[in-house]
Amino acid sequence: MQSAVAGALVLPERWQRGVAYNPLSLRTVRNPYPVLAALRARAPVHRSRLLNAWVFTRYADAEVILRDHRRFGNDPRKGMLAPLQRAMLPPAHEFSMLVLDPPDHTRLRALVRDAFAPRAVSALESRVRGTMRTLLDDIRDPSSFDLMEAVARPLPVIVIAGVLGLPAGDWPRFKVWSAQRARLLEPRIGWREGWAGRRMSRAFAAYVRPIIAERRAAPRDDIVGTLVRARENGAQLSERETVNMLRLLLAAGSETAANLIGNGVLALLRHPGQLQRLREDPALIPSAVEELLRYDPPVQTDFRRVLVDCEVNGFRLRKRDNVAVLLGAANRDPEKFENPDRVDFGRDQRSHLSFGSGIHYCLGAPLARLQGRIALEMLLERFRSIRLLQDRPRYRPSVIMRGLESLPVRCRRA
Repeated sequence: MQSAVAGALVLPERWQRGVAYNPLSLRTVRNPYPVLAALRARAPVHRSRLLNAWVFTRYADAEVILRDHRRFGNDPRKGMLAPLQRAMLPPAHEFSMLVLDPPDHTRLRALVRDAFAPRAVSALESRVRGTMRTLLDDIRDPSSFDLMEAVARPLPVIVIAGVLGLPAGDWPRFKVWSAQRARLLEPRIGWREGWAGRRMSRAFAAYVRPIIAERRAAPRDDIVGTLVRARENGAQLSERETVNMLRLLLAAGSETAANLIGNGVLALLRHPGQLQRLREDPALIPSAVEELLRYDPPVQTDFRRVLVDCEVNGFRLRKRDNVAVLLGAANRDPEKFENPDRVDFGRDQRSHLSFGSGIHYCLGAPLARLQGRIALEMLLERFRSIRLLQDRPRYRPSVIMRGLESLPVRCRRA
């Protein structure tokens, strides 16, 4: 039903331009990049009824919008929302820093940024390796298993739960919660998903409040303890803000890394020459992670709200307009990247926009990179061959995220 409604909403765009962006269509879910290339060529900025936003596809435009928080805000209440979109907004007291603007965003990010700084993340390498080793050991039959279920989803959930100081044994529950929370970011969800997300928010809050109280009474060296103790210019997180922060870190920290691992492995399996390069020279793996992030980013769309009447490279926008930046399109803009549809580990590193840009640059980017690198290293060490069992593995339909439902593979141990 949702896909049919989406198809009807984009029909006028297709008639006018000969191309329309429907991220929920089966063809686009499987491979969005041909239609993104057509949009960049024919309608690089266009109005989308489906997304209720102006859609930007060029790298130069995307970079301007993402870097400029004075003209483009994250708070959805500052845009023109359709009635269903407004109804699906979480209560204001559940807003995380992901959708807040300065000064609230500045204060909240300052209180947690040190926990995700590169030096702090580097100290987690042994924990990530130990978790990955256990997951690989648990694969009973390497000749047929789902890489998403066995590795890509559990690894980041278990790691982030440990970083947060939550019981690692509860990770199956965290996996469900993080997936439901991520769906609340979608601009078009139905009432059923909306209520599921609300139930998850209440369940998570009930789960984590006793842990917060425990850390206040007996501080520990984990992120819950860090948040409880954190102060910035005399400001401290309230209990409600601490719950919101933990909810965000759990969802964002697991979904993005899971998609990075799944999308990245699939891209390598479809480019066997590049996969062989990594086997021959594992020192290329950090560069490979960056290129795989660019090639098929785990987050495809970043929304902003126009705060003042302005222009973006000559295109005029009005206050309260909604803007959708298509990161997948920007990352394959031929004006920025030569031969953008080709995987090339020798590219200029980290010029992609997969983690955003500006003050909302992904806080968990160093941790996602670490997990992506270690996952690739250990998969290649453990298995001398990895093959797809399905030519077209299934992706989850989504406007915001791009991630596989499953990735069936056949492997041979080294």
